Amino acid sequence: MRIADFALERYFARWEFAVESVLCASDVQGYGMAELLALADDESRGLWDGLTLGYTESTGHPLLRREIAALYDGMEADDVLVFAGAEEAIFCLANVALDPGDHVIVTWPGYQSLYEVARATGADVTLHELREAADWAIDLALLRRQVTPATKLIVVNAPHNPTGTLPDRATFDGLAAIADEAGAHLVVDEVYRFLEFDPADRLPAAAETTDRGVSIGVMSKSFAMAGLRIGWLASRDRELLARCAEFKDYTTICSAGPSEILALIALRARETVLARSRGIVAANLVRLDAFFAEWPDRFTWVRPRAGSVGFPRLIVPGVSIDDWAAGLVEAEGVLLLPGSQFGYGGNHFRIGFGRTDLPEALDRLELYASATLQ
Repeated sequence: MRIADFALERYFARWEFAVESVLCASDVQGYGMAELLALADDESRGLWDGLTLGYTESTGHPLLRREIAALYDGMEADDVLVFAGAEEAIFCLANVALDPGDHVIVTWPGYQSLYEVARATGADVTLHELREAADWAIDLALLRRQVTPATKLIVVNAPHNPTGTLPDRATFDGLAAIADEAGAHLVVDEVYRFLEFDPADRLPAAAETTDRGVSIGVMSKSFAMAGLRIGWLASRDRELLARCAEFKDYTTICSAGPSEILALIALRARETVLARSRGIVAANLVRLDAFFAEWPDRFTWVRPRAGSVGFPRLIVPGVSIDDWAAGLVEAEGVLLLPGSQFGYGGNHFRIGFGRTDLPEALDRLELYASATLQ
């Protein structure tokens, strides 16, 4: 396999642990071990205390799969396959579901592996571009025209990284209908599900919507536990999951036992865990709203509807976001993620509001903006 460098991950490999504040992080502030273990019920605490560091079941601990299935209406443990992070889930799914000459439609800008792994299988990829002028909305009419007889996957990220957009219910239902008509799997990266600002906006999961729907989930984002490296696929298409499980024999084989038990603890206490994440996001969003209201002639801001990231744009003539972000790192130790790391132009940048140091980082950004953008 030959695959393009992952620009975003190379960028973070260079900067993430070399700066004071990562103001473009995609996750929510990580949970502390003691804080998480304090949430354990008797059974899960017993599993943790009695854990031995051997191999685990390749499909995932049965109790963990059952708990993940409970996140979805009408799903069972056998409808879930556990991976070492969502990245592995994406990699296995693309390699199982696609052959050279197959066709995939993927929303863009977005997480590079959602389309680059498909390209590496030999499939043809069509990027469905989201635009700021349309509030980053999916264009169903355009997407329908992009479908071909060879379309095998329609891949959507909702809630969306990096824009924070969330389709309305009519658009989501339209996506499902188009996928069904095409005989394609509807694959939805749902890693920010449960971080909708208005719970009434929460969409059904892809796995709940159609027999060919595939939901991608992870402990990293809404659940604030990126270090566990636990992700999953959920789908009623058990034959597809079985093939992914067979492919996984050539990647990680199984996940880490400690991570699986810690994920089980978190999911059993999910209301507490998610309330913490929502509280951090809501408080930081107030700060960001105030910042962008004060700088309307320097930045545009399509306010996200869910998740912990947004995709503002620097609108100062002659100033490149790549250059400005580099200066911000040098002057203030604050990291932004230019849109160029998604291959997307227009002077956009990703800003993250899931970390607890956002107020200080935003103060430093504003100080730098005052010095360079007046």
